Amino acid sequence: MFHVIVKIRKGKMIMDVKIKKLNENAVIPTKGSENAAGYDLYACCDGVVVINPHETEKIGTGLAIEPPEGYFGAIVARSGLATKYGLRPANCLGVCDQDYTGEYIISLHNDTDDTQIITYGDRIAQLIFLPYIDVEFCEVIELDSTQRGSDGFGSTGK
Repeated sequence: MFHVIVKIRKGKMIMDVKIKKLNENAVIPTKGSENAAGYDLYACCDGVVVINPHETEKIGTGLAIEPPEGYFGAIVARSGLATKYGLRPANCLGVCDQDYTGEYIISLHNDTDDTQIITYGDRIAQLIFLPYIDVEFCEVIELDSTQRGSDGFGSTGK
């Protein structure tokens, strides 16, 4: 592990993130625009990956990434891919822990009734780095009383 070093460039905080190509054809993540929060992840596959309707396929990125200490990589859908083609990460939000050093693989799910195709170099998801907080659970007999209490799903209205 390495210590987080924050730089300021054009008024923005920038952190160094270690990345390793596991496949020489892997594409380093890129931002779609200057102020984008997410970095596009690219398919690193041989040939064509067919995703049948309502099925999931795992697609490699060819990359291993080490988030900075105290951060994790969040894998989220690309809005255009999800809305236009019905393709999204199968788990909706993938959590790549700081200590995971393997290939970032995206389980892409097809929510449509049409077969979808992914080829090498297609942008398949976004990667966002988020901080996390370590906690210690403190077992208690009672939780604090609140107005909502244990009222669950839909209890606060539509």
